[in-house]
Amino acid sequence: QVQLVESGGGLVQPGGSLRLSCAASGFTFSMSHMSWYRQAPGKERELVASISSTGEIVNYADSVKGRFTISRDNAKNTVYLQMNSLKREDTAVYYCKARSLLALEYWGQGTQVTVSS
Repeated sequence: QVQLVESGGGLVQPGGSLRLSCAASGFTFSMSHMSWYRQAPGKERELVASISSTGEIVNYADSVKGRFTISRDNAKNTVYLQMNSLKREDTAVYYCKARSLLALEYWGQGTQVTVSS
């Protein structure tokens, strides 16, 4: 049974930091491409960051470049999103997505991030 479980969301003040985690099970994590998406109220889900199976290739949305860092630990089957210098517009539900070698996609249930003073 495939599971992606996000954690680490919460309420933070503008300029603050959070680290999201996504723990994976039920598939070959080390061979899967991983991504973080987010969806704000009334908006479409958007790609925030992605990382290749080995961690060598990372990509970011322009809106988070220089502030967010995606990383992974294949020994722990976990992908992370370090978010610094958070802005109010970063408020959203953040989702973890896996894409396997067979191009199957799996999603987590999401974790809420709220940036507010």
